[in-house]
Amino acid sequence: MAVKMTFSLDEETAARLRHAAETLLKPKSEIVREAIHDYSERIGKLGEAERQRMLQAFDRLVPAIPEGPVAATDAELEQLRRTRRRGGRRSPVERD
Repeated sequence: MAVKMTFSLDEETAARLRHAAETLLKPKSEIVREAIHDYSERIGKLGEAERQRMLQAFDRLVPAIPEGPVAATDAELEQLRRTRRRGGRRSPVERD
């Protein structure tokens, strides 16, 4: 069942809609439906610029990860967990 809607578009957007409909030989309403469907599928996903920025950060940071035996890392993490479970400081904090 179709739902009729009324909305306004600026001239540039209306021209793009007309051009897309003429080029693809589809009704304008179908172009709008497809555009809204495509747009809604992208909600919450990274844009290309953001994806590239994150990949560059990954490429920069991964080589900086120090190499070492897994057992040493596991032991360090376990020590951190034990320390956090105890909570609080063992010595008073010096204040200026």
